[in-house]
Amino acid sequence: MPRLARYLGCALAVAIAFHVFTLQHNAQAADSIGPDAKQYQETINKAIHYLQVKGQAEDGSYTAKAGPGVTALVTTGLLKNGRSVDDPQVAKSLKYLEGFVQKDGGIHAPNSMYKNYETSIALMCFAAANKEGRYDKLLKAADAYIKGLQMDDGEGKDPSDTAYGGAGYGKHKRPDLSNTQVFLDALVAAGNGPDDAAIQKAKVFVSRCQNLETQHNQTRWAAKNPDGGFYYTAAAGGESQAKWPEGESEEARGLRSYGSMTYAGLKSLIYAGLGPSDPRVQAATKWLRKNYSVEQNPGLGKVGLYYYYHTFAKTLSVLGEDKFEDASGVKHDWRKELAEKLAAQQNADGSWVNAADRWLEGDPNLVTGYSLLALSYCQPKAAK
Repeated sequence: MPRLARYLGCALAVAIAFHVFTLQHNAQAADSIGPDAKQYQETINKAIHYLQVKGQAEDGSYTAKAGPGVTALVTTGLLKNGRSVDDPQVAKSLKYLEGFVQKDGGIHAPNSMYKNYETSIALMCFAAANKEGRYDKLLKAADAYIKGLQMDDGEGKDPSDTAYGGAGYGKHKRPDLSNTQVFLDALVAAGNGPDDAAIQKAKVFVSRCQNLETQHNQTRWAAKNPDGGFYYTAAAGGESQAKWPEGESEEARGLRSYGSMTYAGLKSLIYAGLGPSDPRVQAATKWLRKNYSVEQNPGLGKVGLYYYYHTFAKTLSVLGEDKFEDASGVKHDWRKELAEKLAAQQNADGSWVNAADRWLEGDPNLVTGYSLLALSYCQPKAAK
């Protein structure tokens, strides 16, 4: 009996210890925000390995035929996921990008049609790599350069013009919300705050790309589809990349809102200093709650999906909501959901690619760069 009692006592102690461990583990899991740390790091490591062995050319570039933009985007993704500026893979790409710095402050291919886009992405890359101020001079010049591309008084535009405040692919190019959000991302990365004149001018353009009639938006489309979402551009008559089903016209229904531009629009408004009480912010957030998804780019399906993932993650990070509540009242741990979706979609070699290959998303280097940037906002963290 004493031996049996000791055995039962030990078994009971083990059972209690296991139960306590399980409770503690479950409590920790319940209190955490974001994905499983091990899977998250494995996903990132596989992506970086792909870029090392298959993505990067000998000169440090990624998809050089597309200009320096892909290299800058991928390198920013590496830096945002813990790689040092002195890492050989990163250092080689930074040297490559330095070769595109122009005398006027631009960072682009000499005959590029995408000077704002390329310079803005490169600026963000060099800002992320600005160890001990090594790129201070470059960043100041690039900041001034892209501000010079903005559609404003210097371009003969007054505030009543639908192009006013926006940024296009380059000088004199029709502005759009995609280029304008990248322009604003770059200005913020360079240290500009909400009161910066260029950011305030951009707010004028961004407000006009929203399906919401306010004192800030009196365009012909504002009241046709007042759902609070955003579309591609209000300039030159207005345009959305998302189209209505066959048989339904834009003239009747307005310009269709879609996911990537609505996240871009909300982030841009927040950059410009607008808070949660502003009707523009409220309407955009309401649209996003109604259309929350990590399965598709709402309004476009799989088209532009990885651009969407990056914009989705960056915007929700800026918004500051760890659990994003949808219109049905479901609270989403968006970091966890997005990281798990990206892990599931990752190819065996560590890359990602979009079968809907519009906007270069058939290029695994670009899409892997987008994915790394999106993942940089999904880091596991303890709940508040």
